[in-house]
Amino acid sequence: MLEYFLHLAILICIYAILVTSLNLALGFTGLLNLGHIAFFGIGAYTSALLVKAGVPFIIAFLAAGIIAACFGYILMLATRKLKGDYLALTTLGFSFVIYSILLNWISLTRGPLGIPGIPKPDFFGFIISTNLSYLVFAAIVCIIIVALLMKITNSPFGRLLQATRDDELGLRVLGKNTFLLKAKAMMISAGGAGIAGSLFAHYLSYIDPSSFLLTEIIFVVTIVIVGGIASMKGSIFATILLVLLPEALRFLSLPSNILGPARQIIYALLLIIILLIRPRGLFGRIDLA
Repeated sequence: MLEYFLHLAILICIYAILVTSLNLALGFTGLLNLGHIAFFGIGAYTSALLVKAGVPFIIAFLAAGIIAACFGYILMLATRKLKGDYLALTTLGFSFVIYSILLNWISLTRGPLGIPGIPKPDFFGFIISTNLSYLVFAAIVCIIIVALLMKITNSPFGRLLQATRDDELGLRVLGKNTFLLKAKAMMISAGGAGIAGSLFAHYLSYIDPSSFLLTEIIFVVTIVIVGGIASMKGSIFATILLVLLPEALRFLSLPSNILGPARQIIYALLLIIILLIRPRGLFGRIDLA
């Protein structure tokens, strides 16, 4: 039972990084980015492939965030003239492209076979081999990343991002380079997703393209919306709630043949109730539209 709770706590740390980094771009900057799960996959594969090639973990870990951030800049450069629904569709397409590359570049990624035997994090001979030690490591990384993101959102740069979201044209009139602001936000957001991907890969010790499907971005965006747009506190609270809620529903005393569908129905109903009561999410301050 202890290992089960440790597993859930580790997943909460990983998803908290993934969700808060998405909220920086989506909530604070107004970028409807549906390609966030692609950055998650880029980070996971980058870290796994580098470590398997003999690169020290700490370098691979940092490279996961840096390379994901570079892809974030490329995506913003390619979509600089798009906004709203058009940006959402284009970033969703980017996610499909990355998934197709992971699935079909067999010489590099092993395609649908995935990458097995990913080593646990190794810091100069100290190997994080147990779930308890991995939880401590993941929690430290999560606290650092979330603290940095909160500091960014409360800084003058963060206020410029929010101004870009609320009135981009007005900010341009004042002489601000809004593309550069959005590009920086996307790079920071993507870098956070890459770090989360590295944690994910080294925790499970196996990844394949199915871990980075469209269903994952739906789950992550759902957490952001339930927690509240432009609310880091809401993202963290909603991550804990939505990771634990399906697990709690496992203990319902229902026949095995209807347990799965019943859990999904109850889960969906609870989400609908939350959003009906709190249309902006639990701690949201603005509307998504």
